[in-house]
Amino acid sequence: MASSLRPALRDRLSRRMGGPSWRRIAVLRRSAAAVLAAMALALALLPRPGSAGVDLVVAAVDIAPGATIDAAAVVVRSWPSELAPAGALTDTAAAVGHVLVGAARAGEPITDARLVGAGPLSSAGVLGAAVPVRLADAGVASLLLPGSRVDVVTLGERNAEAVVLASDAVVLAVLAEDARARGRLVLVAMPRATAAKVAAAALTEQVAVTMRGPP
Repeated sequence: MASSLRPALRDRLSRRMGGPSWRRIAVLRRSAAAVLAAMALALALLPRPGSAGVDLVVAAVDIAPGATIDAAAVVVRSWPSELAPAGALTDTAAAVGHVLVGAARAGEPITDARLVGAGPLSSAGVLGAAVPVRLADAGVASLLLPGSRVDVVTLGERNAEAVVLASDAVVLAVLAEDARARGRLVLVAMPRATAAKVAAAALTEQVAVTMRGPP
């Protein structure tokens, strides 16, 4: 009878000894899978070959639309090369003294398309001042975008004649409608010599803009 119990006893012992072994194997497999997943994540986060950063000019502070950029408003920061926008500036000297088309948030790269004029605004003959013009026709204002080129006009003494106050001015920003004011305010850049005339006319006369086609 004792001999008949031996196989059952061996089976029970074998099962008890084998159970923990399989559990250890399962734990090891799960641990290995977790390690491999962690290594894959680490490799994915490593910088890719050739993706070193590039130095770009970014806004050091929030810059309002139509503001003339000064040296304190921009700074050079490293930027991922694969994310660098086309036309991004790499030297602050290329931005200082220019008028910004639209607003820029701190940390935003500055591109050549965001600047008005081809040279420093203090130079003669280039756009050098931003003038707010209120347009009575909100429909016209809604057609304008930052960078649009317009002529600023008003009625002449005979009303049938249009007087051009500024030619080939650049729209910097179209402000949101204000229920308390009549018309929409548009910020327009133009030569300093013309800006004073337009500003004075906008105070006493009805001013409009005509859109220019592509150059």
